[in-house]
Amino acid sequence: MNDFFNRLLAETETERNELISIPFIQHGWRGELSLESYRAFLGQAYHHVKHTTPLLMACGSRVPHNQEWLRNAMAEYVKEEVGHQEWILNDIKVCGGDPEKVRTEIPGMAAEMMVAYAYHTVDRGNPIGFLGMVLVLEGTSVHIASEAAKKLQRNLGLPATAFSYLSSHGSLDISHMDFYKNLVNRLHEHADQTYVIHCAKRFYRLYGEVFRSLPLSLNRAVVAA
Repeated sequence: MNDFFNRLLAETETERNELISIPFIQHGWRGELSLESYRAFLGQAYHHVKHTTPLLMACGSRVPHNQEWLRNAMAEYVKEEVGHQEWILNDIKVCGGDPEKVRTEIPGMAAEMMVAYAYHTVDRGNPIGFLGMVLVLEGTSVHIASEAAKKLQRNLGLPATAFSYLSSHGSLDISHMDFYKNLVNRLHEHADQTYVIHCAKRFYRLYGEVFRSLPLSLNRAVVAA
């Protein structure tokens, strides 16, 4: 039986640990971020999440005809992901931010470069490499999102409606990862497997730069307690 999924996790462990160790992520997981930092996170999340559906559609359109099962999987992902960027804008509004300003502003360089690399992978490389980005984004959510949402909600004194994106992705991505595991274990070509590993390593670094670029300020009342 092909167990590429576990090989993928093993060969990207260093990059995954580097991402998780970033101070912004650690403080977020402990619920120590200020409202300003949380809103900044949401703003950049919007600018890459809004590309998820277009990227999935582009990936599906470029999958070769001898891998129709993978095209069908992309279609399933689209059903699950469509409209999630609007959840983020709603969260920003509940947090006192301006969702329309975020919608129309230019993304930070780190988010822009990550998205650009994703399109490059699909358009100019091997579209199957996009599965590397799926691992990074959904795998990170499984480990961090739900816990961060609960602690930030408590410490910032905000309603649950300010955390619809984080809360949903923590639980939702657990089922997504089961789907993902079965999906990548159907990849038998060595070239495809190698490219997914390569892209996952790149996306861990690129996604890490998004967090490193965010303004980090802490909730002083929480940190001092």
